[in-house]
Amino acid sequence: MPIRRPAAIAFAAGLVVIVGGTAGLLLSHHSTPALRPAAVSSTVALPAPTGPIVAPPQPADPAPVARPVSLAIPLIGVKSNLITLGLEAGGTMQVPSSVAVAGWYTGSPRPGSIGSSVIVGHVNSTSAHGVFYRLSELKAGDDVFVKRADGTTAEFRVTEVQQYLKDEFPTQEVYGPTPDAELRLITCGGAFDAATRHYLSNVVVYATEVKLAPGGPGPDRLEPLLTPR
Repeated sequence: MPIRRPAAIAFAAGLVVIVGGTAGLLLSHHSTPALRPAAVSSTVALPAPTGPIVAPPQPADPAPVARPVSLAIPLIGVKSNLITLGLEAGGTMQVPSSVAVAGWYTGSPRPGSIGSSVIVGHVNSTSAHGVFYRLSELKAGDDVFVKRADGTTAEFRVTEVQQYLKDEFPTQEVYGPTPDAELRLITCGGAFDAATRHYLSNVVVYATEVKLAPGGPGPDRLEPLLTPR
């Protein structure tokens, strides 16, 4: 698989495993993974991005964007409330405590704001599929929807899907400033190391907000799409 140009600062870990028998935050990019026996004895969190992850100030400040409350990816059957994720005491990024929900990292822009908004989720546990179990099936052109607290929905279109070894994670490429509103969906994937009970890679979906034409179809057209098939 082609890999995007690595950044100067590497990302050493990525979404991995959480306490309580949940497995890595995701799956293989090449095929749908089977459930893995991944019980662990300690929490392994996602290291936070370093440096700015929002775009430089724009000539005219846009209106504030409401916080995200749910995520829908109809093609792969994802419809999840969004919890908020901050930082652990040690400076690492929190990960969802449940494999059933995705989380928005509050240190990133709100979806629809300028910059790289970050949403993470697990791939599976010892007994169940995670919210991002099929994330690696997405491809360029697929749609992602984020509903916000004010009732508005931001629509994003996937531009590419990449898989990176965790010790070669291109931090700046994933979290760095962007000139427009973008979305990053992140989970674990690749080979599963039975010795460490960790996935060795991360799957990253890159998406850009779709700007709807003035006078075009309104939010009502999105409602059928927000129900997984």
